[in-house]
Amino acid sequence: MNPSQEAELAYQPPAPDADEDIQHSLFGEILDWMLAPLLLLWPMSIAITYLVAKSIANQPFDHALEDSVTVLAQQVRSVDGKLIKSLSGSARDILRADDIDNVYFQIQGPRGEHIDGDRDMPQPVIDDEDKTSAGGVRFRNDAMHGTPVRIAFAYVRVERDSGDDAQLALVQVAETLEKRAQLANAIIKGVILPQFIVLPVVLALVWFALARGLSPLAQLQERIRARSPEDMSPIAPTQVPEEITPLVRSLNEMLARLSQNIDMQKRFIADAAHQMRTPLAGMRMQSELALRQTEQGEIHRSLEQLAKSSQAATRLVNQLLALARAENQQPAGGSLQQLDLSELARDVVQDWVQASFAHRIDLGFEAPSLPVQISGNPTMLRELLSNLIDNALRYTPAGGSVTVRVRDDLDHAYLEVEDTGPGIAPGERERVFERFYRILGNTAEGSGLGLAIVREIAQQHGAEVDIYTNPRATNPKLPGALFRLSFPLPPAPPDEDTEPPHYG
Repeated sequence: MNPSQEAELAYQPPAPDADEDIQHSLFGEILDWMLAPLLLLWPMSIAITYLVAKSIANQPFDHALEDSVTVLAQQVRSVDGKLIKSLSGSARDILRADDIDNVYFQIQGPRGEHIDGDRDMPQPVIDDEDKTSAGGVRFRNDAMHGTPVRIAFAYVRVERDSGDDAQLALVQVAETLEKRAQLANAIIKGVILPQFIVLPVVLALVWFALARGLSPLAQLQERIRARSPEDMSPIAPTQVPEEITPLVRSLNEMLARLSQNIDMQKRFIADAAHQMRTPLAGMRMQSELALRQTEQGEIHRSLEQLAKSSQAATRLVNQLLALARAENQQPAGGSLQQLDLSELARDVVQDWVQASFAHRIDLGFEAPSLPVQISGNPTMLRELLSNLIDNALRYTPAGGSVTVRVRDDLDHAYLEVEDTGPGIAPGERERVFERFYRILGNTAEGSGLGLAIVREIAQQHGAEVDIYTNPRATNPKLPGALFRLSFPLPPAPPDEDTEPPHYG
């Protein structure tokens, strides 16, 4: 086993991506993209609702605490330079009266001395400067006996009797958070519970809307399924939504190409059957005639005609196979390779030298001194050039010449076949590439497929085929024909010896 075969066996094509084998649902994709954000935003909405509910629940109870602090502050006064309170026992009971929460209060003097209330209430952390600048009630969250509380406090300025500087008394009222939590929970339940009812309704509406919106696709599918296999008519774009119109337009273009290909195949099969009928009928007639003959000479002539008919049938079948092979060749596929057009043309010309002797035609070849590199399929290009040479030898009278020429310029490589035959009129030059087309008045044998094969192979190689009058012909009655194929040259490889430019 040579190294190239070993490398070919060792090579394993890359496995396709896993996603390529998974069939995705358009309905499921849209549903996922709609429901995923909705299900993600729903818990976020619950969290935001909880925070808003707590804020709403705090407001009325904070106002009540603020009123309590204000009432306590009004009960503090200065007598003989000392701060005293005038809060009765019943007022204290009213202040602490609460069936759900515990209420605490405290009054302190300017030096932290206890005046009334709960001694163990936590103290606010505040600067002396901030104390004097503050005149309103403030709030903070703290804990009493390990239980979270909400505290409202204020520094109250109490005027002395002697007219000296006023004293600052601290008044605090604290309350546990049970009522606040109950109110917040009630608010959350009032907001969240309806969502549990609305969410399934929303999901059902989304499902229904998607099914309703995608129903035109199902209707289009049913209309396509209801078509007969022979119906290649375009689908009316007005019967589908605007978003599906590009898809329907592309489908109509594909149907048009498919219809054209089917028509071409039908026409090709009909033409091939018609062309095959002639040599087969001749072979049958000659064989029946040979069976009825008794003289050796007549039998020999019938057998000669039978051989000619079988040769024509064989040539027709071979050209039909060559045309089918050319049409099925993948354009610009992996079968194209770098080759020397001059060397390939020289080999093909050598194969036709004996045939040119039989036709008594001078077959020549001209090529440049340097190789002409193109990208092509050697087998198909040999078939192309063989059809051109065969066509030229059949239509060139004895004593004429056929020249095969290879040349190139900066952009293209040219393959030319010129002859000294009757030539092709300008009005016929496009039609001669059609299958089974024969110019009227020509008596040369042929199937009418050679130039169709040439054009098909040329198109597979990105080449252009042009027909001209032979500029070197000298007989006005035999202007000759020049077939020229223009192949695009492959990009030149970078010169490894050339030093790359330096920047800087």
